[in-house]
This record gives sequence, structure tokens and C-alpha cells, in this order.
Amino acid sequence: MDITVLFKLTYGLYVVGAMDGERPVGCIINTCFQVTSQNPILAISLNKNNYTLDAIKRAGRFSLSILAEDTNPAIISSFGFCSSCDNDKYADYGYDMTEGAPMVKGKFAGRLVLDALNFVDNETHVVVLARLVDTVKGEGTPMTYDYYHRVVKGKAPKNAPTYVAEEESKGDKAESAGNKKRYKCDICGYIAEVEGELPADYRCPLCRAPKEKFTAL
Repeated sequence: MDITVLFKLTYGLYVVGAMDGERPVGCIINTCFQVTSQNPILAISLNKNNYTLDAIKRAGRFSLSILAEDTNPAIISSFGFCSSCDNDKYADYGYDMTEGAPMVKGKFAGRLVLDALNFVDNETHVVVLARLVDTVKGEGTPMTYDYYHRVVKGKAPKNAPTYVAEEESKGDKAESAGNKKRYKCDICGYIAEVEGELPADYRCPLCRAPKEKFTAL
């Protein structure tokens, strides 16, 4: 079964923010949809191992920032490929408090503030049903998950519901045609395809890791 076909389902990319006591935490998710129209209820999905999920359970209120195609790509790496348990993900960007929920600073297509209503167990993940409390207008074209894979060439972190192990991603190898060489970022999983070797000053477009952090595939 070619699991990569699931990449064709329509997804976006979002930063979830919540307060862990006095400390802001957050993560990247790709699953959010509106459930009701009046007095809107939305649903998001988080891995059970995600520290931000525990913070939402404690705080109740959280934010959702909708990534735009021109959002700083380093935010994806900072919030998507390490845990808030032992990392300050906001350190390089700062944040604003809106209705009691932290929002990482930067350009986003829009922002939401929500209150968790219910937590639905789904084996490895939990679907959080939440009431919309407030919105903040943004700018830019929302980044779809297809755009993230096709243009940014990003990978899904292991906690994402769409994560596919490297050996299962048959489509990746098929796309590497001709004499191009492929290098994988050890930090965020970005795959670089270049003619020959990576330039000495090359940096990962997602997490800004230097050439030394890339492994030839």
C-alpha cells in the first residue's frame, strides 16, 4: 500500500499555542476543521505524546495560528521537530498574549483562540473539540500540506497523524531523477536535491542547520 497517497488529502499547517502554567508551549499540527457554523466548534488532532496536548488539558484555552506560504519556515522546524517539555520554542520569535492564549510572533494567514470542550481518544492521537472564542485577521495565502511537501519539501514529524517512515516513502525516490544527489537534514528531515555536493555555505531552508548537519542518501 502506498501511504503517500494520503498526502493528497486536503490539510493545512498550524501552530498550536497554550500556557503551561506561566510558560508558553506549542507545536505544529496539520489537522483542523470546522465542525459547526453558528457559535463555531472546531476540531484539531494531536499525538498523545505531544506535550502541548497535556498543556491544553490543563489550561483549557489555546491558540491556533494558520501558517501562510511566506511564514518564516524556521517556525515549522522550531515548533514541529522538538518538544516543548525541554525547549523554549518561542525564544527566537517572541509571542503575544491574546485572550489568555500565547501566539508566536510572525506573519500568519489568521489566528484563532479556542476553548477545549471535549477530548476524543483515537488510539495514537486525541481529537480536541473546541469552541471558537476570538479571531485575529492575518495576511497571506494559507499553506496547504501539499504545498509544504511539494514546494517547501518538508517532512511530517513523527507525532503527526500523516507521518510516514522513510522506508515507506516510495514517492520520494521516484522524484529524484537524473544526476541529482539527495541529502537529508538530521535536525528537521528536510530533503535537499542538488547537482553534486552541497555548497559550503548551504543552510537548511527550514531550520537553518548548516551543511554539516546533512547526511547523503
